[in-house]
Amino acid sequence: MNFQRGRHREEPEINFIPLIDVLLVILIFLMVTTTYSKFSGLEINLPTADGPPPAEQPAEINVAVTASGDVLVNKVSAGRDVQAIAAAIKRVAGDAEKDPVVVISADAKATHQSVIDVMQAAQSAGLSHISFATQNSK
Repeated sequence: MNFQRGRHREEPEINFIPLIDVLLVILIFLMVTTTYSKFSGLEINLPTADGPPPAEQPAEINVAVTASGDVLVNKVSAGRDVQAIAAAIKRVAGDAEKDPVVVISADAKATHQSVIDVMQAAQSAGLSHISFATQNSK
């Protein structure tokens, strides 16, 4: 005899609320334990200028002058002294092809004297081709 003829069997259901609670706890744990790394870099605001791009790319020595007057030759600190800058430029120019171009990337707020010191160091290093890096005004 079947005494359960009038009863319907209920379908099993998955309760999502505990699953959502566990996912929220995992998400909060990941947010709290994640380390946010701040990349330090050299910020240089270049002055603006318009002009045609060069036809060919010669060998370059990049010299950066920060707003505080620090000088970096190919991203290596060279100090503030003209002789130290000249020695760093000579060291880099020894690896380059004949007569590379010294590209000065000076911050817009860098002092005029620090840029002149770099130009004097390039001259004492025996390099006569000097160029200045700018950014487009657009």
